[in-house]
Amino acid sequence: MSSIRLADLAQQLDAELHGDGDIAISGIASMHSAQTGQITFLSNSRNRDQLANCQASAVVVTAADRECFSGSALVVKDPYLTYARMAQLLDTTPQPAINIAPSAVIDHSASLGSGVSIGANAVIESDVVLGDNVVIGAGCFVGKKSHIGAGTRLWANVTVYHEIRIGSDCLIQSGTVIGADGFGYANDRGNWIKIPQLGSVVIGDRVEIGALTTIDRGALDNTQIGNGVIIDNQCQIAHNVVIGDNTAVAGGVIMAGSLKIGRYCMIGGASVINGHMEICDKVVVTGMGMVMRPITEPGVYSSGIPLQPNKSWRKTAALVMNIDELNKRVKAVERKIKD
Repeated sequence: MSSIRLADLAQQLDAELHGDGDIAISGIASMHSAQTGQITFLSNSRNRDQLANCQASAVVVTAADRECFSGSALVVKDPYLTYARMAQLLDTTPQPAINIAPSAVIDHSASLGSGVSIGANAVIESDVVLGDNVVIGAGCFVGKKSHIGAGTRLWANVTVYHEIRIGSDCLIQSGTVIGADGFGYANDRGNWIKIPQLGSVVIGDRVEIGALTTIDRGALDNTQIGNGVIIDNQCQIAHNVVIGDNTAVAGGVIMAGSLKIGRYCMIGGASVINGHMEICDKVVVTGMGMVMRPITEPGVYSSGIPLQPNKSWRKTAALVMNIDELNKRVKAVERKIKD
């Protein structure tokens, strides 16, 4: 979309228009960098003083902040949510592929819906099913008997192993691998014996997966990703993990095998979560959390020591190293008091 009238944008966003509805909006920018023809938003009222010098043609604000900007405005209840929807309307990101490239390798037994696009050097193996309007980027690999639902897009160099199921309207970024073997081995007197991973990966609808993330196939049962899940870049999802609907996973998270995470959870970046246990619905794990035990109650959970100046950290570390001795001394004092 090259530009849109502010009045038309207001209608599509269900926003209350103030000012000139004929202004042409061609893009979105931050308040400090926005220029004529662009629209911006104020999501935190503490920054309302920036509106005085804002050069945008229009702003998205709440009713409480409307009078702080002299120009045209769209008044809404949640400017940040409106920004997200507005960005979708004004998105200029190209498609991963358009039409079917001559260099794509497509097995004759594959089933392609209407409007499918496949980029250069992509490989579509036997008995693959691609729904309507699926987009497969350049260099992708889709293994035998895999199913990809309507409207799903794969950016360049995504690898989908055999017999994987991906739902509709998903978005998978470059370099992600779905369905590689889980880490399954048995030990025979020091020698590792590989256990073939016979399960699959089943991904729901409207799932987004970042770049260079890996989701391993199950050992026997399937690894499962629920509807509406969002997973950031460079995450490791081990075999037989189950992630409930609408859970968000930030970058660099590692999940061990046979972990079950509930719905509407948020897992902070660089967290590590043990396997063979369950986390209930509506749990928030803050960044760099180390989750070693099941979580049975909704809430916010944290672990680790926040960054300190080195001199303070050295004192903290010394205290931690001596905590066992300190505990013994405290118990000894408690026994004397009791006696």
